[in-house]
Amino acid sequence: MLKTKYQLASSTWDEKEIEAIKKVIDSDIYTMGKNVQEFERLFAQYCGSKYSVMVNSGSSANLIAIAALFYRKNNPLKQGDEVIVPAVSWPTTYYPLYQYGLKIKFVDVDLETLNFDINALEEAVTNKTKVIFAVNLLGNPNDFGKINKIIKDKDIILLEDNCESLGAEYKSQKTGTFGLMGTYSTFFSHHMATMEGGLINTDDEELYHIMLSLRSHGWTRHLPKENKLTGTKSDNAFEESFKFILPGYNVRPVEMSGAIGVEQLKKLPNFVAERRKNAEYYKSLFENDERFIIQKEIGKSSWFGFSLIIKENSGLTRENVINLLTEAEIDSRPIVAGNFAKNEVVKYFNYEIHDKLKNADLIDKSGFFVGNHQFDIRDKIDYLKGVLGELS
Repeated sequence: MLKTKYQLASSTWDEKEIEAIKKVIDSDIYTMGKNVQEFERLFAQYCGSKYSVMVNSGSSANLIAIAALFYRKNNPLKQGDEVIVPAVSWPTTYYPLYQYGLKIKFVDVDLETLNFDINALEEAVTNKTKVIFAVNLLGNPNDFGKINKIIKDKDIILLEDNCESLGAEYKSQKTGTFGLMGTYSTFFSHHMATMEGGLINTDDEELYHIMLSLRSHGWTRHLPKENKLTGTKSDNAFEESFKFILPGYNVRPVEMSGAIGVEQLKKLPNFVAERRKNAEYYKSLFENDERFIIQKEIGKSSWFGFSLIIKENSGLTRENVINLLTEAEIDSRPIVAGNFAKNEVVKYFNYEIHDKLKNADLIDKSGFFVGNHQFDIRDKIDYLKGVLGELS
């Protein structure tokens, strides 16, 4: 990443992570092993989950989570089943749904929270709905109280894409733990970084065992002796070494990523606390700015970044704003992928759009975000405020 005056993201590492990498090199064992296992244990503990499965990316986390639902003994998903998704998210929220033949229903988002428009979500739910895939966008929890009321008496699975919201909380519970499964990313620009990496958390032992198998070729090798897939494993290691039971993948993380994760997790609470301090300062400068809509916090956001949506009556255009920020060396990006339903790739999907996506369209046309960091950036936020003050 090029050095600018206000960067989108920054490294979360110091000598601890470098030392962890060196220890793995000294061990000469690079594939998934004891460091990954330890990171999974600690990550599940941090989030308040029973089980955690580490994979090589947040994208793979979504893939494995969706795949796992097809191999449950009872009530597995089937091709053509309907999954409701917010219209604003990253592509890898949607791609596994397409890849497994599910029907995607796009629903509008709320302009302030950037998550599901709860009224639109409630209207979109029908007797065909099998899954609601909630995305906690830019660190902000969904209103899980309201979502759970919507699905209370219905046989609907709730999943969470929590890749941008590690450390966020709703009513003192960590996000990623409200659904049957929650996914996370530990890519460079996220709350903590393991080079590349992702995780899936669940309290469901059967899904945990399915994901252990799917992660590594669909074999039995990494299953515990007593498991929900094969019952009791043979003690014959030779026979079990190449025994395949599911059509899986190889999305295993490397051992260095697990070792780095152990060190990063020690720092994560402070990282999130610093992000929240920055957010309080950001809100104090921008919440009364008549030109922009800023993100409204639900619960306790972990503040991935700071979004701004240009109001339609402001007289501003995003092109002019972004040009000004670029000249001032302030990194910015669209709000995730904007209205994803507008992308050409959806021609391959089995999908429908519920009602209109007017908020997603406005975000797509007029939204952007700037970075937050795990250290004090009040001077950067002051600089942003000054630069945007030049707009007329």
